[in-house]
Amino acid sequence: MPVSPLPPRQGISANRLRAPGGHQTHTRSGDPVPATVGEWLRAEFPDASAADIAGLLAQDPQTVSDAGCLCDGTGRPIAATDPVIPGGFYWFHRPVPPEARIPFEIGIVHSDADLLVVDKPHFLASTPNGRFVRECAVTRLRVEREEPDLVAIHRLDRVTAGLLVLSRRPETRGAYQRLFQDRRVHKTYRALAELPAGFGSGGWEAARPGEECVRRVERWSRLEKEPGTRQMLEVPGEPNAHSTIEHLGAAGRLGDFRLTPHTGRTHQLRVHMNGLGLPILGDPVYPVDLAPDPYDFFSPLQLLAERLAFTDPLTGEPREFTSRLGLSGWG
Repeated sequence: MPVSPLPPRQGISANRLRAPGGHQTHTRSGDPVPATVGEWLRAEFPDASAADIAGLLAQDPQTVSDAGCLCDGTGRPIAATDPVIPGGFYWFHRPVPPEARIPFEIGIVHSDADLLVVDKPHFLASTPNGRFVRECAVTRLRVEREEPDLVAIHRLDRVTAGLLVLSRRPETRGAYQRLFQDRRVHKTYRALAELPAGFGSGGWEAARPGEECVRRVERWSRLEKEPGTRQMLEVPGEPNAHSTIEHLGAAGRLGDFRLTPHTGRTHQLRVHMNGLGLPILGDPVYPVDLAPDPYDFFSPLQLLAERLAFTDPLTGEPREFTSRLGLSGWG
């Protein structure tokens, strides 16, 4: 993946465009290559005004004032009359409007030369996503800490709270990213759910001697996206998702659970809890998608990324981080 030659602006990374043509395989490699960049952009964005296109392009590629315009892979500003680089990557900063602040703060759990580990609050996105570009953990931290190189090396759902790991240095980023990509990071979550009548039957194992959990179940299923919705569904077929769900205790009808994902499907833990008849308290999507206002903070999802553990790829030493957050209604 090519690296942007443009640094983040106000914590927001530059956008990337790829020109048609070229010798490498990509979705536009077979398309004809326009003679000039201006011609390409007019075809690429047919609904954009002439002023919008002109604003994206350098009037004088040699001037510093044009540094925010479309640039090639070396960071050189591009003019409308420049020839298109077949299959080339181009970069630009798009205007981002102000966003109402999500009124929760990010807690710092750990910091060293390579990693920043934080407690992401409920309702704050991990990375720029849809309507939230400024109001996400990465953008906020880049601005507040004046660290434009910060990059999240995994993700948490916007409505999930807890541990988020960010890379501070491009030189070591790949080693830590591969840990998550290869699923060599042990993650555990905590969740609260209302216990139904007759809870504990149907596949739940009793606790083993000396273990703290009351009951345990292994949930294997196939998860697929429901077209046109945010929901993932458990469907017939070969399993592609596996979670261990442990019941740790109860306060009345409120159950405390430890969740361990062994695969990384979207909404996996939320779907598996719902499939067991234990939808997580405050879940806005399962069992019914309530489509809440994203600025409605009344009922946070009671799911917390509580613990991360891995062997450090640089030192070979064991690393473990624990969230300092808790769940509402549980001591």
